[in-house]
Amino acid sequence: MPESPKNYVHLHLVSDATGETLIAVSRAAAAQYATVRTIEHVYPLVRSGRQLDRILREIEEAPGMVLYTLVNTELATRLEKHCRELALPVVSVLAPVLDIFRSYLGAESTPRIGGQHTLNQHYFRRIDALNYTMVHDDGQNLDTLDDADVVLIGISRTSKTPTSIYLANRGIKTANVPLVPGMILPPQLEALTRPLVVGLVASADRISQIRQNRLLSLRADDNGNYVDRKAIADEIAMTRRLCARNGWPLIDVTRRSIEESAAAVLALIADRKQVAES
Repeated sequence: MPESPKNYVHLHLVSDATGETLIAVSRAAAAQYATVRTIEHVYPLVRSGRQLDRILREIEEAPGMVLYTLVNTELATRLEKHCRELALPVVSVLAPVLDIFRSYLGAESTPRIGGQHTLNQHYFRRIDALNYTMVHDDGQNLDTLDDADVVLIGISRTSKTPTSIYLANRGIKTANVPLVPGMILPPQLEALTRPLVVGLVASADRISQIRQNRLLSLRADDNGNYVDRKAIADEIAMTRRLCARNGWPLIDVTRRSIEESAAAVLALIADRKQVAES
């Protein structure tokens, strides 16, 4: 009978920059193994031999897989040699991608530590988007709503704020406006001409569950229809009618992560841009 895999594995992520690339790649891979728990050891800003010495000791103490992004070839060679001596798998995450670039472009790369984090135009656009999004959360500063790239609308607990922040981190100025039963819709919303307005909805069961957890965390009681499924279904229907009346697209976030919801919004932005340019 074949041996069952370990239910946990040590994962050493060694980077000379922030380590974000390694974390994203390793978590995407680990997600394919539901029965295995990864124990992450993240080592960012590794740029000296002394730093690497400490890391090599930690790898020895907790053997596992090693992924790295190191521009310094001396450090990379030492890391790979040490892992081979310990019979541990070690992979340069960017190497295969750089090989494809080199082959296709017919040119060598110019190594730059943390090159993707340079303070360029895209970086400052992200900062500007984050600043805008933070002050336009939950229906704030409606008078400058038309400066947004995207306006998310939806009833309570449809993940408007985290989706807005994720989009802002992609350089998209995002505002969000709550839809509250019994409250008049802000006139600025239906008067918008420039931003893409997107409605977020979820199943009544899902929203009720999230709202119940919210009340428990606040140690508060529901004295109204906040967690009532029928009342929530009416709120969802209200959102659908509003979006249908204005021709605004809807995204059902019931089974979507924040990243997937944001990706759906980005796809709508791309479609809108393509239509405008055709």
